[in-house]
Amino acid sequence: MCVCVGAGGVGKTTVSAALALGLATRGKKVAVVSIDPARRLAGALGLDELSGEPHRIEEHTLAAQGIELEGELWAMILDSKGTFDALIGRLAESERVREEILSNRIYRELSSAVAGSQEFTAVAKLHELHRSGEWDVIVLDTPPSRDALDFLDAPERLTRFLEGRALRVLSSPGGVTRGVLGRGAGLMLSVFARVTGVNLVGELSGFFGSLAGLTDGFRERAHGVEQLLRDRGTGFLIVTSPEHEPVEEAVFLGGQLEREEMELSGVIVNRFQEVGLDGCDPRELTQLLSEQLGMPLAARVAGNLADFDVLARRDRESVARLEEALGEGDPVLVPRLDGDVQDLGGLAAIAEQLFA
Repeated sequence: MCVCVGAGGVGKTTVSAALALGLATRGKKVAVVSIDPARRLAGALGLDELSGEPHRIEEHTLAAQGIELEGELWAMILDSKGTFDALIGRLAESERVREEILSNRIYRELSSAVAGSQEFTAVAKLHELHRSGEWDVIVLDTPPSRDALDFLDAPERLTRFLEGRALRVLSSPGGVTRGVLGRGAGLMLSVFARVTGVNLVGELSGFFGSLAGLTDGFRERAHGVEQLLRDRGTGFLIVTSPEHEPVEEAVFLGGQLEREEMELSGVIVNRFQEVGLDGCDPRELTQLLSEQLGMPLAARVAGNLADFDVLARRDRESVARLEEALGEGDPVLVPRLDGDVQDLGGLAAIAEQLFA
C-alpha cells in the first residue's frame, strides 16, 4: 500500500492519481482511494463523479486520451456514512440487531458524526480492501497533513475507546444515566418521555448497548489496519510544493512518521520551477536576444526569465531543506506545468515524471 500525505493545495490528489495510473500502465491492478473531503479525485481522473465503491476506469476512456494500460486502474471516494452502515451490517450478529442499530434514532443522528471524522471509516474501508486481496497496490490519498495525522493515529484511538471504561459504563444497564446524564437529568428526561412519548434515555442506552456488541469486530479492524500501516509492504510518500509553508509541513510530517515508526518511502516535490537564467546576466541575455526579437521584446523575455530565476533558486533551496531535514537525498521533482491537470492526459504527463 502507498499512502500519500502532505499539506493542502500541493497537488496531492493529482499526484496520487498519477502514481496509480503509472503503476497500472506498468501492469499492476491498482485502486486509488481518496479520503479527502474536497472530493477532487473524480475530476483528476476525467470523471463526473465517483462512488463509495471501487470503480474501474474503462479502457475506452483511457484510449480517448491515448493511454494503454497493461494492468487495471480503479478509483473510489470514501463514503463515510455508507461505509459505516455497511460495517454495522457485517458486524451485527443477526438481522434483528442490524435493524435495531440502523433504525435507532440516536444512531441515525450521530452516525454521520461518528463516521464523518473520516479516519474512522477509512480504517474500516482500508481493512476491507486489503483483506479482499484483489489489488496489487492500493494508493491512498489523504486529507491535508494535520488531518492525515489523525488518520494515522485512528486505529490506536479507536482501540483505546473500545477497551476503555467509558464504553463499558455507557453500554451497561442504566449506564447512560450514571455515566453521562446524572440522576437529576435522568429524572427530568423520564418526565420528558412521559409527556412527549420520546424516550431519549432508552434510545441512548439501546444505541450504546448495541455498539458494545460490535466491539470485537471494530477492535479487529483497528488492530489490522495498525499492523498494515506499519507493515514493510506499506510506504508513505510525502507530497509537497516548494513554497515555505508546505515544505515546513512536510518536515513536520516526516518527523511524525519517524516517531510513529512508519516507513517514509520518498518525497515528491510538485510544481518545481526548473527554468531560469541558468547563470546568465539579464543584460547580456537581452543583447543576445535583441537581434532576433528586437530590443523591447528581448528585454521582456529576459525580465520574465529573471522572475522565473527567483522561483528556481527558491525551489532549489526548498529541496535542499527537505534533503537535510528528512534525510531524503533524491526527492522526485515534478516540474511546474503550463496549466492545471484536468484530464487523464495531464495525469499521464505527471506519471511520466514520477517514473522517469
